Amino acid sequence: MVLAWLVVLAGVIVAGLSAPAVPDDDFSIPGVESQQAFDVLRERFPGITADAGGATVVFVAPAGERVTSEPYKAAVEAAVRQLAGGGQVAMVADPFEGGAVSGDGSAAYAGVSYTVTAAGVTDASRDEIAAAADAARKAGLTVEAGGSALEGGGGGPGGTAELIAVALAALVLVVTLGSLVAAGLSLLTALLGVAVTMLSILALSDALGLSATTGTLALMLGLAVGIDYALFVVSRYREERARGRSAADAVSLAVSTAGSAVAFAGLTVMIALAGLAVVGIPMLTKMGLTAVAAVVVAVLVALTLVPAILGFVPDKVLARARTTARTGAERNGGARWARFVLRRPVAVLTLGVVLLGALAVPALGLQLGMPGDEARPTSTTQRRAYDALARAFGPGFNGPLMVVVDARGAADPQAAVTAIAGRVAGTAGVVSVSPPIFNDAGDTAIFDAVPSTSPTDEATMDLVRDLRAARLGLTAGTGATFQVSGTTAVNIDMAGKIQGALLPYLATVVGLAVLVLLVVFRSILVPVKAALGFLLSVLAALGVLVLVFQRGYGADLLGVAQTGPIMSAVPIFLVGIVFGLAMDYEVFLVSRMREAYVHGAPPRQAIETGFRHSTRVVAAAALIMMAVFGGFISEQDQFIKMIGLSLATAVLLDAFVVRMAIVPAALALLGHRAWWLPGRLDRLLPQVDVEGRTFEEQPPRAILDAGTR
Repeated sequence: MVLAWLVVLAGVIVAGLSAPAVPDDDFSIPGVESQQAFDVLRERFPGITADAGGATVVFVAPAGERVTSEPYKAAVEAAVRQLAGGGQVAMVADPFEGGAVSGDGSAAYAGVSYTVTAAGVTDASRDEIAAAADAARKAGLTVEAGGSALEGGGGGPGGTAELIAVALAALVLVVTLGSLVAAGLSLLTALLGVAVTMLSILALSDALGLSATTGTLALMLGLAVGIDYALFVVSRYREERARGRSAADAVSLAVSTAGSAVAFAGLTVMIALAGLAVVGIPMLTKMGLTAVAAVVVAVLVALTLVPAILGFVPDKVLARARTTARTGAERNGGARWARFVLRRPVAVLTLGVVLLGALAVPALGLQLGMPGDEARPTSTTQRRAYDALARAFGPGFNGPLMVVVDARGAADPQAAVTAIAGRVAGTAGVVSVSPPIFNDAGDTAIFDAVPSTSPTDEATMDLVRDLRAARLGLTAGTGATFQVSGTTAVNIDMAGKIQGALLPYLATVVGLAVLVLLVVFRSILVPVKAALGFLLSVLAALGVLVLVFQRGYGADLLGVAQTGPIMSAVPIFLVGIVFGLAMDYEVFLVSRMREAYVHGAPPRQAIETGFRHSTRVVAAAALIMMAVFGGFISEQDQFIKMIGLSLATAVLLDAFVVRMAIVPAALALLGHRAWWLPGRLDRLLPQVDVEGRTFEEQPPRAILDAGTR
């Protein structure tokens, strides 16, 4: 088995290294107006790439001076010439020829367009911007740069966050298992699974259109669930060895019980991730499906490679197995906590629900958007460039609306475009419009409309909606029509798309996962309770996100430079990932309770037994997840920071409040009714032996004396 996995690894290494270059990101949003505008641009303006990389270099003169005076003007012109000589540069707009000078003459900007997408802009091209800026600074100018071309170089797979996560996970494993060999086994097999997944994605990237961004979620989840699933199997193996079973019997029982739980837990995660296809955004669908592949590999590794390696080190993973066995129920922390909950189920249930409900209240004020450079720390040149442009040209300058006019049906296209531009300029909330630019055929034009408010301001979003709603009036008598795009419009469309898909997505993944849990637990109420607990933890995590990123509580502590809307894709990722992980904890913890119950234990004793055996490993699994996700909070990228905080918070609340407090309290109150299943439904559902009853019915091949080894 080990050789088989090494052959697979060698194969994907060869395939990955010989694969064509990874394609650029294609973050299209089918069916929305901003995407339709981009599609018109691609069709009517062959020389314009709608998603081409761009940069804006801002020149600010010293206080009381003007950039149009010498020596500042000469320094700006020299910088423009230097920028124009870049290898990937398509065009640089001279500020003195294009009217890109502020009214008081204190600042000017040069727009740099590239021949490649933002993801394709190389470090060398970004260094050219820095070199030109440094040269202009020598003349006394303040020079900063922003734009999509400066986005590269961070946040992708293989960064510092992943190294921090692996180090923290290793520490948790060593403390939990008390054995470097056992900890190393769990970590090594997880890393091998992640390597197989990521190299497979690399090998298939060109054929399936998988960009570098596509694999980020697969890396994050593959690492987290890979460690957790291996940990669960190894822990059950150690437990059975501590009871005196032989290595062969112990690994067989571990795979038939813990392995079955891993398989079903993985299935719920796969359902949640594959459900991202419901949103209808191709990039999210690809990210979800590649993450599904990572979970599939993690499950296969836990069921095949982990038992195989245990065959090589059957005793070296047992450092603390017998110590744990000798402690007994009275000294087991999980058992003590279970007895505490069983004595006060109503109080624990009420306190847990009230706590999560209170944290969830701020989520009612959730605002979705796409914060840009204004959300970066003031230490970055992008943020300083954003602030300089806002001061010199107005807050709306950083987020102009792009209006694409289709005048093919107009008798006089130029007159029609001029009329529409004039009417848009007269709309409340529009400061100015740029001169229209026509395509070669002269039947389509584009122009920018600069709002009076910032890109993330609610008034700017209202302006986009107003322009679209007034389309018939603004185009009346022209024979033309228009579409509104640009950063703010894309944000509105994306937020609307995700909000519209959220309920169908929830219904799909929750419904399918409840069916899976119905098969595992042979119960109606346990899966329903699991789903309700998940909703509580997700809403509470969203509430914490709103408190930090919208209202600013603890923002300085976490390095959040400026409050604003929550990025549109965060809630859908949060729902999908946390649902899968929440069902992981549910399966890991409650399957041991179910196992004790079907072997004759009363409901309350079954709860205590489940906690005695599973609390340590579930707590360790949750801490590993928190370490993996929490490591991303240190990243500067706002999206990664939001994902890291929301997932780490959700795991904390779901594992320690929902699964370890609300779940046992609810099961204690339900008693035997928790495991009730109608007879007809019981006969219809397939029989799955998660509890290891088949194994228990067969006599073990060897029972070793506790002191033999």
